[in-house]
Formats: sequence, structure tokens, C-alpha cells
Amino acid sequence: MTEEKREAALMTSSLRRAVKMGGLVGRVGGSILGTRVLEVVRSKSGQDARRAENLVRNATRVVETLGEMRGAAMKIGQMLSLQEGLLPPEVSLVLQSLQKEAPAVPPEVMRYELEGSLGAPVDRLFAEFDEQAFAAASIGQVHRAVLHDGRDVAVKVQYPLIREVVTADLANFKRLLMSLFSLVFDGGFEPLWEEVRDRLLEELDYRHEAANLSRMRELHRAVPEVVIPDLVPELSSDRVLTMEFVEGLSSDRVFSSEVPQELRDRWGQVLFSFLFRGLFRHRLLHADPNLANFAFREDGAMVVYDFGSLKVVPESVARAYAELLRLALEARWEAVPDALAALGLVRSDGRALDAGPLAVYFDLVGDILRRDPHYRFGADDEVLDRVLTSGLENWNEATDVRFPRDVIFVQRSLSGHFGNLGRLRAAGPWREIVQRELGDLG
Repeated sequence: MTEEKREAALMTSSLRRAVKMGGLVGRVGGSILGTRVLEVVRSKSGQDARRAENLVRNATRVVETLGEMRGAAMKIGQMLSLQEGLLPPEVSLVLQSLQKEAPAVPPEVMRYELEGSLGAPVDRLFAEFDEQAFAAASIGQVHRAVLHDGRDVAVKVQYPLIREVVTADLANFKRLLMSLFSLVFDGGFEPLWEEVRDRLLEELDYRHEAANLSRMRELHRAVPEVVIPDLVPELSSDRVLTMEFVEGLSSDRVFSSEVPQELRDRWGQVLFSFLFRGLFRHRLLHADPNLANFAFREDGAMVVYDFGSLKVVPESVARAYAELLRLALEARWEAVPDALAALGLVRSDGRALDAGPLAVYFDLVGDILRRDPHYRFGADDEVLDRVLTSGLENWNEATDVRFPRDVIFVQRSLSGHFGNLGRLRAAGPWREIVQRELGDLG
């Protein structure tokens, strides 16, 4: 293997990964300790400035290290990058670079993995197989292929030894995530970690993802604007997932000047409906809002590709979110702290959150649902400025929040897709869509 290929191969040595991750934990942890010492002698405004500076510096360190490491390291980094509802905007912005694709693993390595998992040579399994990956991510990469019956398929193959890699990463990454979390929040780390860990371990089993795909395909069978590829079960295993290849415009092409805004509006409405249908009607939420997991068609339909991360939403959580939307529509801000408490979002000592700092966020939600003509995501800088200003002014209150584990991936989906809608600059009948998708919670 050439030096270039050797560098491109997975970093699978537990010792190497532990040393690399441990060094990152030490740099981040030491920086946090230094920041807390300085906070004792700084003014409040100085503390805020120093904390923001420290957040960006540590997020940059995380990106530099995790961008070189697949497995749990890169995957959790990607999860963090989409936690716009939990992390300050300065950190989310830096971490967004981890949503980019990872370098591909050499073809001969992936061929060995594919044949070993499916138990036959590639030319017996497929009429054609492109050994050059057309998509590469944190725990596997995707290849184009043609079946012997002529069907075009996409074949997702896990990286070699990825399960061992994830196992090696988890203990060190828990320490790193705890260090980062302590920069932003004062307590309640364990529920977040347990949820992230459990969802990540689920993603390692492609049989689990295959079952997710089939279930979501059945749930959306009567929804023509949501296209979910068909599974090819005989060419799938715990480490290989083969599905129908369904083409669509990638996110890069979606934002080109050649695409009319009316079409982006339509895609945004389909995405918005998909989000709230999962939360309220199906209570099964596609919980990875990275836009690379979606493609868009010129007939207004949306293709969904990745089903490794689905969140089963307890009915009590769905009902609590439905109540919060009703309060936003009715501008009943005084009732919001109790509704959040019913969801499990409270101060670390169990007290309800203050209504004042929350009002600007619910003003925005109410504006989205009530505005006539329709609210256009990403078009109102003044509203976003108010949200950011409120976050800075109420920094201390925002850090003292306990997050129940069932909320983590719901918030990930909501904040991530609201960001996607902003990129699309989509407008639509948002209130009508929400009311339709509330189902029996309406």
C-alpha cells in the first residue's frame, strides 16, 4: 500500500486514537480550567467575551482533530454541529465543517469488506460495481452498482473494523464531550451522553437501518412527495446496505441560481411537513438533518437517503411539543415555563425556567406560524438578531438547564431543519401544515 493510501486508510489502532483523542481532551480541559480561573476576576461582560472566545477556540480544536478520524469521533462531531438548539452559534458555525464528506478508503479495502460480509465475489453479486465511492462519511461509504436484473442500486459499506474503532473512541469521547458541555451548561450531562451513545451504536448495525428504511417507506407509501428508496434485502447484511438508487438534485445544485425560488419553497414545505409528520403523526423522527441525507427533484418531491438515526418519540413528548406550538400560536408566554417543565426542561435544581428570556424564541415560532403573507425562513435578519441578542443577555440562565434525553434528538431535528429551511429561504403555509400533521394531537 502506498504512503498516500496508508494515510487515507482508517486510523484503527486503539492506542493511536486514544492518544490523539486524549491529547484533544487535555487541551480542551486545560483551556476550560483556565477560563474558569479568569472568570473569578473578570467583569460580567468580560466573562461573556472570554467564554465566547474560548468556545470558538475549543470548537476549532475539535474540528481539526475529529475531521481526521472516522467512527464515533467524526460522527459525534457531526451530531454536535447540528445541535443549534443546544450550542451557541459561534460553536455550531465552526463545527459545521464536520458535515463535509470524509476522504474515501482505498477500493481494495472496501472490496474485501463487501465480499466478506456478503459471502461472494463482487462480480457474482453485481453486474456492475463502481469501486470509486461517490459518497463517504463517518462510518461507511456508498458505491454505485447495477444488479444482474438491471436495477441501479446504491451500496453502503461499513469501513473495516469500524465497530472496534467506535468502542475505542467512546470512553475518550465521553470525556471530551463532557468538557465541551461544561463550557455551555452547568449540569445534566449524562442524559445527553446516553442518548448520543445509544443512537450511535444503533447506526453501526445496518440491519437496524434496513428495518428503519422499510418502516419509513411503509409509513410514507401514501405520501408521493417523499421518496424513500426500496431495500434490496438479499444484498444487505449487518455491514452492507443495498437499496434502490434514486437520483435527485444535491444540496449544492439546489442552491444554484438556476433553481427558481418557487421550487425551493415547495421543497421547504415538503421538508417541514416531513419533520412534523414524524414528530406528531408517526412519532418516529428522522433524526439526522444533515442536508446531505436528502436530495430534491424537479417535480417538487424530496428523496430521503439515510435511516441510521431514527428517534422513537414518546407520546408524552409529542404532546408536550404540540402544547408548546399551541401556546406560541396564542401568544400565551406566561404558560410556557410550565409546558417546558412537563417536557422535562427545567433548571438543574428542578425549578421552572423564567418566562422572560424565552419570549423572544416563542415570538419567532409564533411569527412563523401566524404571519400573513407566509413567513420566509432566512429572510428576516432583525428577528435572528433579537434571538442572538437575547441568548447573550441571558447567558447565565441558559446554562442552567436540564435536558431530558428524549428531547436531545428532537431538538437536533428541529434546529437542524429550521437551519435547512433558512438555507432554502423557503416560504409556505406553515400553520396549515402543522395543524394537518398534528393528527390525533390536534
